[in-house]
Amino acid sequence: MKRYAPAAGRNVQPIGDVLAEELPESGLVLEIASGSGEHALAFALRFPGLDWQPSDPDNEAIASIAAWREEEGPDNLRLPVKMDAAAEAWPVSSAAAVLCINMIHISPWCATEGLVRHAATVLDAEYPLILYGPFVEDDVATASSNIAFDESLNARNSSWGLRNLSDVDQLAQARGFTRTKRYPMPANNLTVVYRRQP
Repeated sequence: MKRYAPAAGRNVQPIGDVLAEELPESGLVLEIASGSGEHALAFALRFPGLDWQPSDPDNEAIASIAAWREEEGPDNLRLPVKMDAAAEAWPVSSAAAVLCINMIHISPWCATEGLVRHAATVLDAEYPLILYGPFVEDDVATASSNIAFDESLNARNSSWGLRNLSDVDQLAQARGFTRTKRYPMPANNLTVVYRRQP
């Protein structure tokens, strides 16, 4: 029932190092599209002062997250909730941070729109919306591996693909967010952080 995502093992340390800089000391972290649940487990263990709320729209992912939690999870790792970023309503009404890893490029654009729209509702001013994954940037050459990845995503689903970071910035700005940090990450990925000003 537990699922394994090879990328999770490779990127959990660098993502965790960024989270150590950006997350508050306490409160609820809502993780969107938690997938296998390996990140949720690792980050709940690394940040014991935070409550970690994993979520995913996929039943198999929910089962995997629950299995990781049951076998190894600390008390601050909550049971996963089934939710779609693009849904009309979210089952979580308040959070101290929203984290989304590797979802934006493997979902329709409406999922990113829903993510930003709901994050603006559940996050108080200055709490972070943190996104990780591959992006296209207007002023940065796109790595050949990312170009190939984008082509493969489009072949699988025409609504998928690497997003231009400027489009994500504009979407966030329309909801009152400002991008406050851009962290280059291994394997041509980025972590970007948005916050709403008080």
